[in-house]
Amino acid sequence: MRLSGLSFLLALSAPWSACAQSSATTVAPSPNPSNVSELAAVTVSGVQPGPGLWKVSRGSHVMWVLGTLSPLPRDMQWQSHDVADVISQSQQVLLSPSIKVKADVGFFGKLFLLPLAYSARKNSDGKTLDQVLPSTQYARWLVLKQKYIGRDHGIERWRPIFAAQELYKKALKANGLTRSGQVEDTVKSLAKQDGVEQTPVHYQIKIEDPRNALKTFKKSQMDEASCFGSTLDSIEQDMPAMRARANAWSGGDTQSLRELPDSQRHNTCVSMVAEADFAHKLGFDDVPQQLEKAWLDAAKRALLRNTQTLALLPIDELLSPTGYLNHLAEAGYKVESPEQQDAEPVPGSSTGMPATAASISLP
Repeated sequence: MRLSGLSFLLALSAPWSACAQSSATTVAPSPNPSNVSELAAVTVSGVQPGPGLWKVSRGSHVMWVLGTLSPLPRDMQWQSHDVADVISQSQQVLLSPSIKVKADVGFFGKLFLLPLAYSARKNSDGKTLDQVLPSTQYARWLVLKQKYIGRDHGIERWRPIFAAQELYKKALKANGLTRSGQVEDTVKSLAKQDGVEQTPVHYQIKIEDPRNALKTFKKSQMDEASCFGSTLDSIEQDMPAMRARANAWSGGDTQSLRELPDSQRHNTCVSMVAEADFAHKLGFDDVPQQLEKAWLDAAKRALLRNTQTLALLPIDELLSPTGYLNHLAEAGYKVESPEQQDAEPVPGSSTGMPATAASISLP
């Protein structure tokens, strides 16, 4: 079953967030903020190629890696010759790493847990946001809430982390961005069309006592003001750069993705979750490490088993000097960025990427 609130916080613990921004702040200096604003004034629309593929190889076995990004332009059409062609010649597609929460409570157990799960997103003792947040943060919240959410009195009783997430979602929509971009759904559709095996890569967390887990979460102490404040910063200050990064992904501009600053929001919120007492009590504090291990194990098996594989990873993992692909390089695999690859792959080779057009629409 899906545990409202608890599942969301666990999902924040995705490992790519731990190393996000490292490439942006280490590989190249950030551009002038005014230039970012000019670049990001409008999100792109229409047909776009997306980024090039990273190449991981050992001998004649190759894994092509597509870097995904969130958010992306809402009105974009993704047209990738390479992705469709690689999938058609692959034996396996590794889907994005994810956290899977399992709680076997049965139908009646779900009914009994619903009220508890719903209340888990609310502040304890009926407190409102103005009572749990610093006054300066709450004043900023009111301005952004009016702009992006409007009149919603119920959200004032939510815990700051959930209120911030709702505000962030609304702000992305208002700025012409979409959180998922449906890239993975499109890849799944292409794999199904070509009869290619799809392999989910996830770390499964089993909740032995869901009722106790939710109670522990409700009583937990977290530095929610830090995550809340970082979300406000992201909405107030980072939207131009976020639009610019979304445009850069759409146009396949890897260099700009390396240089453009990214929001610190996700990192701050992940740290909040990892350091929370409920994460330690329930044994969830090592989720990022476990998920990283699950993906690396799956990638190594695919490279051993298949002549060709396509894999999905958040693009910050590909750009980061400490990301997943860096671990494969340290293990002896050859890792090449799009810029490092030969401009003209050998035609017809299983390790090259034949040009087959594929027009992919993203809502």
